[in-house]
Amino acid sequence: MQTVEFNKPQVIKYLAYTFGIAYIIQIAVAMLYRNGGSAIGQMIMAAMMFVPLLGVKLSGGKAEGMEWKKLHIRRNYKTILLAWFLPAILTAIGTALYFLVFPGHFDLTGAYLADNGGQAALDQLAAQGISYRTYILSSILACVTYAPLINSVFAFGEEVGWRGFLYPQLKSKYGHKKGWLLGGIIWGAWHWPLIWLIGYEYGFGYFGFPVVGMLLFCVFTVGLGILCDWLYERSGNIWMPAILHGAINAAATVPLVMCSVYSGTTRLLGPAPNGLIAGLPILAFAAVLAVRSKD
Repeated sequence: MQTVEFNKPQVIKYLAYTFGIAYIIQIAVAMLYRNGGSAIGQMIMAAMMFVPLLGVKLSGGKAEGMEWKKLHIRRNYKTILLAWFLPAILTAIGTALYFLVFPGHFDLTGAYLADNGGQAALDQLAAQGISYRTYILSSILACVTYAPLINSVFAFGEEVGWRGFLYPQLKSKYGHKKGWLLGGIIWGAWHWPLIWLIGYEYGFGYFGFPVVGMLLFCVFTVGLGILCDWLYERSGNIWMPAILHGAINAAATVPLVMCSVYSGTTRLLGPAPNGLIAGLPILAFAAVLAVRSKD
């Protein structure tokens, strides 16, 4: 991949636009959630994933050497397979670890869906002749078939901003290890208002709310950011980290539907891969990549 020269004014402009716009959007989303507009809020959050791309454009930045028009399947097929299936594999291992520690949280009755989507959600499945176990199976199949591709369209907006522009800038200034660390913290902090205002990712009521959740999510984004950037460096194609990003978003929902209703500090541990226990496989994989990095 082409080496970039660190441009401090441009990076500052990018961060100002990307954080400023996203934080305003997240405050608006929180207001919608508190007034019964969670469905609209979720759609706005999906659209917010294009803010980093917008930040690149507004700051006059460029993602040097970035391929985005084609996947180049023949050349990148191994990387595509990694991006597509690695998140599901690492999430499955992390989920198993979590349920080994908390076997009482494993549940296939639909308690979690009823608690979060209401009993009406379960009744709707029953009306369609779909059992809860069939729903779980379909969720698993989705995360390893079509969901990574669909989700990658939205993840593309983030990946252009983070891996296409910001990470190369940080690595050119600080080297791989420090650049990955700083980039992951920035990426995690970009989500902070949602973690605080609507309990994004970890809910409410856990120890140290919301600061502990904010810091833990940064740990997760540092690890995931390393994986995404590794695939980008491997291919030079921004669709590779976009697919991985989309795949982890798809896989992360599956452990939740197999979990009993839980609250409090256990949400910081799993079963989704942003939890401390369930996220260990991703963090371990990222740590290996970081150790093997030359700088």
